[in-house]
Amino acid sequence: MVLAENLSGKAVMGSDGTELGTLYNITMDLKTGELDDLLVDPNFEVSSDYELDDESLLHVPVGNVQAVKDYIVIDQ
Repeated sequence: MVLAENLSGKAVMGSDGTELGTLYNITMDLKTGELDDLLVDPNFEVSSDYELDDESLLHVPVGNVQAVKDYIVIDQ
């Protein structure tokens, strides 16, 4: 089990080793309690297929998370 408070500010990397940015927040469905997206504050040079919102945060579906250790690894 990983507590959300331990994830804030953690580096987010692609499965290819590319550092995408740092975790800003996590969204969830309040009705079901299911986690939806990781909101990632991207590195400026990052090129990604993930959606950018109006605040320039990447929305990465939680289902794309492969591992959570010293950093969060997502499928790319």
